[in-house]
Amino acid sequence: MPRLTSPDVRFHASFLEAMGEFATTGMDPDTLIAQEIEQYGEKWPDPAEFAAYVEMLRAEVTRPRRPEWVPMTTLWYVEDDTFLGRLAIRHRLTPFLLERGGHIGYDVRPTARRRGHATAMLRRALLVCRDLGIDRVLVTCDTTNTGSRKVIEAGGGEFEDERGGKLRYWIRTGDRGV
Repeated sequence: MPRLTSPDVRFHASFLEAMGEFATTGMDPDTLIAQEIEQYGEKWPDPAEFAAYVEMLRAEVTRPRRPEWVPMTTLWYVEDDTFLGRLAIRHRLTPFLLERGGHIGYDVRPTARRRGHATAMLRRALLVCRDLGIDRVLVTCDTTNTGSRKVIEAGGGEFEDERGGKLRYWIRTGDRGV
């Protein structure tokens, strides 16, 4: 059964496979995953570099990697030793995140899509957000991303508006039955 977990070096091989899948899908270069592949992709195969990357992700709960970023919890969605996806929970919103990024971002590796993983990830992320004291979360997606829109709506997203090509939804973090 898939589960959320903290980033861990034990998923190294599967993580590399997943990043290879992402890299070949023609991602938007403005996404965090595309930027990370650009910045760390050549370093990740080295176990020591990968371990440093994992530690950086874990530290972002209290020490964001960039001064303009907010504290963030990164969780990986895995089944056994297979990396299926990841999500980022931003603990508060900056003006940029309020407009475009939201509290929660998620990615499912291309070969694991259309199996309900994103919906399960979002539902479980809402419980983490509740535990962090976030009562309502903002989740956004591109206006053209029908799959993500359906995931957000299935998670209880209430549409607010569209800004700059992003659909913006608010979700209450109360017990979602997960």
